[in-house]
Amino acid sequence: MTLRVGVIGGGLAGITAALRCADAGCAVTLVESRPRLGGLAASFRRGELDIDTGQHVFLRCCTSYRALLDRLGVTDQVVLQARLDIAVHAPGRRPSRLRRTRLPAPLHLAGALLRYRPLAVRDRLRLIGAALAMRALDPTDPRTDARSFAEWLTEHGQSDRAVAALWDLVGVATLNATADRASLALAATVFQQGLLTDPAAGDIGWSRVPLGRLHDDAAGRALRAAEVDVRLSTKARRLAARPDGGWRLTLTRAVDHEEELVFDRIVCAVPPTAADRLLPPATLRYPPGWAARLGSSPIVNAHVVYDRRVLEPEFVAALDSPLQWVFDRTAAAGLHRRWPPDAQYLAVSLSAADSLITRPTAQLRAALLPALAALLPAARKAAVLDFFVTREPHATFRAAPGSAALRPPARTQAPGLFLAGAWTDTGWPATMEGAVRSGATAAHALLAGVGPVRTEAAA
Repeated sequence: MTLRVGVIGGGLAGITAALRCADAGCAVTLVESRPRLGGLAASFRRGELDIDTGQHVFLRCCTSYRALLDRLGVTDQVVLQARLDIAVHAPGRRPSRLRRTRLPAPLHLAGALLRYRPLAVRDRLRLIGAALAMRALDPTDPRTDARSFAEWLTEHGQSDRAVAALWDLVGVATLNATADRASLALAATVFQQGLLTDPAAGDIGWSRVPLGRLHDDAAGRALRAAEVDVRLSTKARRLAARPDGGWRLTLTRAVDHEEELVFDRIVCAVPPTAADRLLPPATLRYPPGWAARLGSSPIVNAHVVYDRRVLEPEFVAALDSPLQWVFDRTAAAGLHRRWPPDAQYLAVSLSAADSLITRPTAQLRAALLPALAALLPAARKAAVLDFFVTREPHATFRAAPGSAALRPPARTQAPGLFLAGAWTDTGWPATMEGAVRSGATAAHALLAGVGPVRTEAAA
């Protein structure tokens, strides 16, 4: 008999779980409350522009996410650096570069760090000992997770300047938290996986097209080709166990339309607060309020259209500035369908944005445009044709010390009910890679021991 699987949530975790189960021969229905797939890694239209909901990049070590891109048939629509190369700009200074060599890790970054002008020579030398100590950490040890990243950096001779100019330069973007608010275990995962183990692991990749082309259009085609029943703009209202071991899922597509579907297995791939509301009592071992204690961290994106080119690289990192990372999204957004041929569209990504998330757009404009002019000399003479802001108040779970104890595994206490999402126990921070890994893990757990249905190991 064909196994009936319901997947709640159409982000990267849900897409991955649905495809894995469908490829194994299950009859899969995917339910998503939004009118599109992709979750927080998607796009929307603003006039004639395609705007990404966030500025997402991936690394060469993100093997599960890259495998999903291959499964969706869109690897030709992303680019991956041949070699890690980050331009670091600071107001009034020549840009610095963090570029790897072909030497084995961690020597592949030694030359770049020893020449890294934003740090004094003594700070550059102290990086070596801290990097070697970071390699030796065990991210799976609860004692590591209980500590803050900043506390550990201080113990290993890292000055405030070194934290700001290097460790947080990478950590804030990947953890969505500053070092003083970040789990040491999650920080260790980021630096070990991306920079300290395989010399090629940290090479950066990004999409040449709007994220919606990858995670909505291509994902929708792949799901439907796999005969997944995709139901968009459909909200999961109630989830209840049946006496026969199955599950009843109550859905609403419109205010006056309610429907019940029956499944043998369920993958719940929604954010933690939604999961806390939807999951039946005693599904998890955590006491009430666990999702609120896990918490969330915001991300703000500022979008600027200039009348001319002001940024030559695809992206730059900012130092000694209210800016963090600046991306050229001119071609991806389709800017020249409407704007002058020399115009350029920049997206400014601001992670760990607790102090910015509620600030009015006018205030952000007043702060960020001068900062861009200070960082990019060509912007000083350019006219601003458009400025707008997008906000995601709950972009990621809060990667705080002790957060691992609040991240549940894929398998719940209830038979036949599984969890997925970047916030679950993946060992990774809330990244696209973590989301895809969670979906693969949930599907693997669901399919384990299920008669003739073919199973695949999680990536």
